[in-house]
Amino acid sequence: MQKLIVLVLLFIGTVFSYGQNKAAYKLYNSKGHKISYKKVLKKMRKADVVLFGELHNNPIAHWLQFELTRDLAAEQSLVLGAEMLEADNQEEVNSYLKGDINQQGLDTLARLWSNYKTDYKPLVDLAKKYQIPFVATNIPRIFAKKVYKGGFEVLDSLSSEAKNWIAPLPISFDASLSQYVKMKAMMGGHGGDNFPKSQAIKDATMAHFILKNKGGSLFIHYNGSFHSDYYQGIYWYLKQVNPSLKIMTISMEEQDQLKKFNKEIKGKADVIILTPSTMTKTY
Repeated sequence: MQKLIVLVLLFIGTVFSYGQNKAAYKLYNSKGHKISYKKVLKKMRKADVVLFGELHNNPIAHWLQFELTRDLAAEQSLVLGAEMLEADNQEEVNSYLKGDINQQGLDTLARLWSNYKTDYKPLVDLAKKYQIPFVATNIPRIFAKKVYKGGFEVLDSLSSEAKNWIAPLPISFDASLSQYVKMKAMMGGHGGDNFPKSQAIKDATMAHFILKNKGGSLFIHYNGSFHSDYYQGIYWYLKQVNPSLKIMTISMEEQDQLKKFNKEIKGKADVIILTPSTMTKTY
């Protein structure tokens, strides 16, 4: 009898503990079916390019970026790249990776995001440790602002040197893509047609530098999810140049609870990371 009571108490304790567990994240495929971390790694290994769409201030995004990249770096050749570094700062990034300058030097010479040290430095340092190229893929922000004010036409007047830091002109643009339509609607018409164009020049430039630097390695690119959701943005520009490229997309979504997948986000990406809406933010 005493043994039975102990077993019952253990069972109750186990059930109670299980009920108290709170998942920090759950992984789903594009159809809304749960998948494992191991399966995500397997899918990444088969790709030519992985577009890891993040929520910039979500700590789970940055942690999973680091863990997935570290696991892959241990077994295959990689090239890394990020929206958060601008193309004209590539020389400074390379100097840091080679050890010619320290973090203070990089802080001084490059335009780094305010959350760089907490959210992106671990990835750059991982690249430094494993001697992995890290590509600054984004257009210099000043040029994107010019497009916002004057459309693609303003890029024609850039110097030959400046044009090295953007996608080749002229820029293809499909204003009917749902992400650009959504972006224009979000602004309530402010910025007109040029606002989605200022997004598109970023997407085109990031795609350009991914293709330019990929070689025969798996290229993992870190970007805001809006830049690759629904197989648009960077994905669309990559496919315009190389339709046969095997591209895997990852996106993120915050929900009040993680037990049920929101059907409205089916097809958002090949892998969708759900995190609680209460997840703490990095800034």
